[in-house]
Amino acid sequence: MYTIPNFDTAGSGKALLNVAKSLDSEKFEPYICCDHPRGLFFKTVKDSGIPIYLKKTRVVMIPRYKGIKETFYLAKYLKSLNVDIIHSFHYGDDYSEALAAKIAGIPWVYTKKNMNWGGKSKNSWILRTFLSKHILAQNTEMIKEFFPKSKKVTLVPRGVNTKEFFPSAPNKGILTKYRIQKLDKVITCVANLHPVKGVEILIDAFLQISKFFNSVNLFIIGFNDNEYGEFLKNKVNKSGKKSAIHFTGKVNNVKEFLSVSDLFVLPTLNIKRREGCPVALLEALACGLKVLGSNVCGINNILSDFPENMFEPGNVVQLKERIEEQLIKEDKIEDKLLLEHTIKNYDIMVEAKKHEDVYLNTL
Repeated sequence: MYTIPNFDTAGSGKALLNVAKSLDSEKFEPYICCDHPRGLFFKTVKDSGIPIYLKKTRVVMIPRYKGIKETFYLAKYLKSLNVDIIHSFHYGDDYSEALAAKIAGIPWVYTKKNMNWGGKSKNSWILRTFLSKHILAQNTEMIKEFFPKSKKVTLVPRGVNTKEFFPSAPNKGILTKYRIQKLDKVITCVANLHPVKGVEILIDAFLQISKFFNSVNLFIIGFNDNEYGEFLKNKVNKSGKKSAIHFTGKVNNVKEFLSVSDLFVLPTLNIKRREGCPVALLEALACGLKVLGSNVCGINNILSDFPENMFEPGNVVQLKERIEEQLIKEDKIEDKLLLEHTIKNYDIMVEAKKHEDVYLNTL
């Protein structure tokens, strides 16, 4: 059974659903447990046909005596579900679910998603790690930094559904809506807008490039209704290039935007959580796009064999040069190698098989 707080966004929720749908149905029967039926992605999960339990699988551990009492109630509930393994996609530092699973006698594993300890308590993470039967880490740097001596950690990068994301003809609706002409160049970034994503670096590089490329557009796709999003929009408004830089907000048709794109850029900074294994980058690669990513963990795992597709985080000048190179050159062989690399190493079935191996070795 997979546990996750909610499906408010399609990030971790989509990753969970992709794995659950891709497991060998003759060996595994997935269930999902989340707090509530709200969230933009919940309907998609419900329509998948995978059974969903609506139950909060965490308790407040303060005051301690009350927390322990509630944990035993939670353990009783978990045991009543008759599941063989609980796999947590919770990001925070809660350990009550792990403790309840331990009491119920159910093996508990979790996926470590980002390059920091989520929540306020590192000790809580140490405890939930101690209680876990196994840990799935998304990049090699994560293992070195957080689990250097642990023997119960497996590298399991994210995967992409290559039956959903693949090279396709430009979407006419997007071309028409944004008045993109045949010879225009389009750069796209998909990321929920938080400072760690470094999108202002991309905007600065784009503003310099647009002085030399007359017809170039930039799509910034993802949640932007926050302070950082407002900062970026104000920056663009003052730049005089508002008509060429499009903030779309969240969209459910990312693939359609990728289909009209020439280049995908992920400019994550080397601060705080950095990247685990960015699915947006994998989706762009699976669609056959040229890509650029900053040289930070998670991204450099994916692009380790393609150093020219990376740039130093925060370096506007180098990013500008890399973008110019990618927009000008026509290298079909490199494009093909990137696509083959993605399908071979990051197809969702590769990720699902690694999950299956973890589950079978845990039982």
